[in-house]
Amino acid sequence: MDTPSETPALLSRLTTLGDLARLRMLRLLDAHELSVGELARALQLPQSTVSRHLKVLHEGHWVIKRTEGTASLYRLVEDALAAPARALWRLAREDIGTSPTLEEDDSRLAEVLVERRHDSRAFFGRVGGEWDQVREDLFGHHFTAEALPAFVDEEWTVADLGCGTGNASEMLAPYVRRIVAVDREPSMLAAARKRLEGMENVEFLEGELTELPLADGAVNAAMIFLVLHHLEHPETAVAEAGRILADGGVLLVVDMVSHDRESYRHTMGHRHLGFDEATVAGWTKRAGLHKPGYHRLRPDTHAMGPGLFVATMRKKG
Repeated sequence: MDTPSETPALLSRLTTLGDLARLRMLRLLDAHELSVGELARALQLPQSTVSRHLKVLHEGHWVIKRTEGTASLYRLVEDALAAPARALWRLAREDIGTSPTLEEDDSRLAEVLVERRHDSRAFFGRVGGEWDQVREDLFGHHFTAEALPAFVDEEWTVADLGCGTGNASEMLAPYVRRIVAVDREPSMLAAARKRLEGMENVEFLEGELTELPLADGAVNAAMIFLVLHHLEHPETAVAEAGRILADGGVLLVVDMVSHDRESYRHTMGHRHLGFDEATVAGWTKRAGLHKPGYHRLRPDTHAMGPGLFVATMRKKG
């Protein structure tokens, strides 16, 4: 039996598109011309991995490469594909549809493109870009986030539920009358006590978020940062937070948006793979709260985790 000297073109194309990472790349390159670094940040992949896949895609004539200065830019131009490849790409693009992973790719890509515009302004010496850089050089990255809590009512008592090592309490304590930091883990509370040493308006309590050691209406506000995905019944913790709110109080939740990183259940003990807006609205209703708000936070393109949201729920006054 004769053995073909070369891989048939169809088999070669199918092999190239048989890798999910390459499909994710082609999907973004179908919409935008991107550099290796931009793709790496949008897809949360190492640059070496992205470069390796791009080499395969470029050699297979799936993408066009253009050089600008020292950067190599890549783009999928559908009309430039050979007819069989074009038909195969259209089929693949339709078949992959949508998923939490692809939605996260799109969200991070949008942030990459925003950052690119800012970089371009700075590069060409436009006032806006120059001012951003001047402010960063003079005052650093963190002053805006650290100043915004001054908006909070200075008479408030705030519960930091699942306080961990106390980073949220540390930021808010200078601006409110009292912080109650609650965590079920003694080691976390010990770390928080050490971190917040000298802040006399912070109280530490050991307890479960589903059975808080606080009286009804004890606090004006409560916050839960990146904890609910660890709980079997997050809705119970939300209801408990609602119970301890005074009339007119507000609950703030920060957690992961819905995602499909199943490995997190095993590697980090996550009970839930993020939460969508409908789930948060359901918590609000069951807890007897109202005015649910849900906003995706801008993704940090240097971070490796899923996207985050901030949600607010209010107790009627």
